[in-house]
Amino acid sequence: MRTWETRHSAQTSICLKMPQSMVASPKMLLRLCINFLWSLKAIIFSKLINWTKGTCEGGTSPVQRVKDKLASQRKVQQAMTPTSVNYHFTRKCNYKCGFCFHTAKTSFVLPIDEAKRGLRLLKESGMEKINFSGGEPFLHEKGDFLGKLVQYCKQDLQLPSVSIVSNGSMIKESWFQKYGEYLDILAVSCDSFDEETNQLIGRTQGRKSHLDGLFKIRNWCQQYRVAFKINSVINTFNFDEDMTESIVELNPVRWKVFQCLLIDGENAGESALREAERFVISDQQFEEFLDRHSRVSCLVPESNEKMRNSYLILDEYMRFLDCREGRKDPSKSILDVGVKAAISFSGFDEIMFLKRGGKYVWSKADMKLEW
Repeated sequence: MRTWETRHSAQTSICLKMPQSMVASPKMLLRLCINFLWSLKAIIFSKLINWTKGTCEGGTSPVQRVKDKLASQRKVQQAMTPTSVNYHFTRKCNYKCGFCFHTAKTSFVLPIDEAKRGLRLLKESGMEKINFSGGEPFLHEKGDFLGKLVQYCKQDLQLPSVSIVSNGSMIKESWFQKYGEYLDILAVSCDSFDEETNQLIGRTQGRKSHLDGLFKIRNWCQQYRVAFKINSVINTFNFDEDMTESIVELNPVRWKVFQCLLIDGENAGESALREAERFVISDQQFEEFLDRHSRVSCLVPESNEKMRNSYLILDEYMRFLDCREGRKDPSKSILDVGVKAAISFSGFDEIMFLKRGGKYVWSKADMKLEW
């Protein structure tokens, strides 16, 4: 589009090139001047209208930009309620799963009073569900640290849902006797119902049977009224397995099925403690696994696309982790800057969180389970 300056230059050029007889005519000069003034008026008026509406070529108007900024801020504030938070309070683990995407890069664990302070800040900001994970959360202080946090969240903060993700190897019945009433959901990770496959993956410790522990924990969950859940990571060693019979027998409230995910600095790249490239499967292979288990009603699938940015992940320092660039970029700690300031750097995709079924009946009081 030509600017007003180029149009004016064109008009002048035309005048200079006109025949002498035409230039000498006062009537013609007057007509040209009037036409030029009308053209100039139309151009200025058009620019003014477009500028006001915020649609001119140079960009939006200042008024529109302010409106857009306020609308954007309102959307951020609405989307950044930490409804469901995953707190990885420890990175240490007794298993060596080859695809692990939250590895033992530090041994730090917050003092329990600081952890409780952070949990209270989250509750005051709208948190309804807390999920404790690791590493292996039952490893630190033999599960007592975890139990105290579970009790605090249910008894003091009165959160609707308190859950744990564990490999199950460190759980004892005495923990259920002491803390079971405060826990809504216990998810145990199990990637295969073949012991040799679990050995290949690294989902084991010594000669202990991962599967024997899984069935034992399922029974304890029923006995102590805790909803039982299973998490499975689908990878090159198990994507062709049929787990239907075992899952139906265990009868979890949810069977979370994840596609193996690469995270730079955790299980991929030079600084990673794991090399998960050999575990990665294609989207088609993941879909084939889902098709094979389509009759399992409790199955909840999560592809890489659904998983990557749809979790609010809090690390051992209570920093939100942004995974949008394929790595975990930490915010400042909520203990230092508060929840609102920290969560704005989380990269959280609330739309995908809802799309993947992140919001569900997560309180055992509402599940109407037959114990």
